[in-house]
Amino acid sequence: MDARLRITALLTASTLGLALTACGEDGSAEDPTPAGSTTSPSASPPTDATDATDEPTAEPTNPAPSEGDAETTVPAYFVGDTPQGARLYREFRRVSGDPYVAAAALVTGGDVLDPDYRSLWPDGSFADVRQEGDAIVAEVADDGWATRGGLSANGARLAAQQLVYTLQGVAQERLPVRVVDGEGTPVPLFGLEGDLAQASPLEVLALVSISGPEEGATVSGTFTAGGVASSFEANVPWQVRDSGGKVVLDGYATAEGWMDKLYPWASEVDVSDLAPGTYTFIARTDDPSGGEGGGPMEDSKTITVE
Repeated sequence: MDARLRITALLTASTLGLALTACGEDGSAEDPTPAGSTTSPSASPPTDATDATDEPTAEPTNPAPSEGDAETTVPAYFVGDTPQGARLYREFRRVSGDPYVAAAALVTGGDVLDPDYRSLWPDGSFADVRQEGDAIVAEVADDGWATRGGLSANGARLAAQQLVYTLQGVAQERLPVRVVDGEGTPVPLFGLEGDLAQASPLEVLALVSISGPEEGATVSGTFTAGGVASSFEANVPWQVRDSGGKVVLDGYATAEGWMDKLYPWASEVDVSDLAPGTYTFIARTDDPSGGEGGGPMEDSKTITVE
């Protein structure tokens, strides 16, 4: 079977295989740190930032929990729509106080920067989130999240994975997430019993995402766009579109790999010839099926060119 038939089969399997498992697998590698002339409303992704699917770096993104008003950069995972169904996308955010509590609050509160993202979590908040031994413990304030409520079965699992990926990103370890009541007794989350483990990244994460530039970033000259992807033959096409939707720049990045997990990609983007104004940067997966699998996955960020 040639490569294009293999990837078409893979895309079809991904479309059908959105039942989110409770067992974790090794996933994406480190993101390249976006560089160049960029500023944004929140902190840029930290140097050597890792996904929760990686081993910790020598200088972890998030050291021990902060005290007082100290700030920490945390990854928060939100839901976005793709042709293959809802998937998780990540934002790096600066938070004050304990990073576990703050990161969980971003997820449960649906506090997104990118308007294309959302949270599946109903209203509410955790009483506490902390690391205890070989697990991350999330203490619920009441039993409001014990059942699925209005969530579908897949929605409940994806909401749980929002929490798992976020808290594991804070810990920089693939620790199980244990949901407990005020007395420390394990309780169900959206009908899911037992410790929550990371589901396969290829099943729950978008197959392309942009870590930089961030939503709302201001750029000038040449900047480095980057993120992670699992795209046909490691090809990651990108575009810059003006406010009317016209493509004014395009190119592609070559990721460090493809198919078995998400790999880093990066590309230099020269906006020096563009008029100042608002644009959209878009990165996509390559689509060898010609749309038969529903079309490519993509991520987009609104940027301002100075």
